[in-house]
Amino acid sequence: MKSLAEQLKEPLYQAYSYSYPHKSAYRSFQHPIDLKPLWQQENRDALFLYLHVPFCEMRCGFCNLFALSKPDESLVERYLAALRLQAEAMDEVLGQRTFARAAIGGGTPTYLSSGHLERLLLILQEVVKLDPSTTPLGIEVSPATLNGDKLALLEQFSVDRISIGVQSFQDGELLALARRQKPNELHRALTLIGNSNIATLNIDLIYGIPGQTKESWLAGLKQALDYEPQELYLYPLYIRSNSGLGKNTQPPTEANGNLILNDNMLQLYRLGRDFLCEQGYRQISMRMFSKGDTAAIGLPEYSCQEDGMVGLGPGARSYTRSLHYSSLYA
Repeated sequence: MKSLAEQLKEPLYQAYSYSYPHKSAYRSFQHPIDLKPLWQQENRDALFLYLHVPFCEMRCGFCNLFALSKPDESLVERYLAALRLQAEAMDEVLGQRTFARAAIGGGTPTYLSSGHLERLLLILQEVVKLDPSTTPLGIEVSPATLNGDKLALLEQFSVDRISIGVQSFQDGELLALARRQKPNELHRALTLIGNSNIATLNIDLIYGIPGQTKESWLAGLKQALDYEPQELYLYPLYIRSNSGLGKNTQPPTEANGNLILNDNMLQLYRLGRDFLCEQGYRQISMRMFSKGDTAAIGLPEYSCQEDGMVGLGPGARSYTRSLHYSSLYA
């Protein structure tokens, strides 16, 4: 255990901090656990559903999530078939339940073709029995994979929140992130979302990118606001050892092996925070900023400590009050 003095000498930004156990803390059970009696003793009136789609059109340099780039169609078919089987099994396990929130993440869910995306949404509707009229449903998208047909499908299934991974509007910064993203694709996708009936647009941006300046960071924030997002998430850049940037670059390190990140990260964070607050956004957390009171309107109450989470897909975790678990994947 490091002392506080030792920790204060280390880089300010080291990793994400979650209020639940990191997956590295998980261990195999000594004996199989029957999920039905486990869930039957839980309050199932306000569950969170998370569905993981493990496919992307590319692997970004900063990403260490479980995702496969450009899988062949047969693998997608097998994934959707397995996902339906898992959802059917959990339908039997859970019994009567109500979902307070639902999210589809990844990977990039909109990497799926329109036909495959419709099959996934039908699993939520037919098997999970998610009621989109009462359960807020969000989805993650990337600029290159979103088109008019997929957006219409999301509207048809009452998806009410889209989170788009922009990360940066600057070509040089995207190159530093090993993220291939064309400005025209980005503008097209954001314009499509803005012209849709989707209630909430969230834009993800990254600060602390090598070569990023206060001027380029502020310019990117202003460009994001041109699309009038209801939410923005500002993420510091972490270069993890098992990500593409961590494996293929040699970022500077201290004698103890800690990575030295962009030394103006704190200044960039404060600049972004102050700018968004001046523009009428409300700071919800270190990373999340919301326009006015939109984050609090019409959302059912949910507490990750008190209410359960049902995870479907290979990168999803499930939480009960006494047990957190995930499926094996590799």
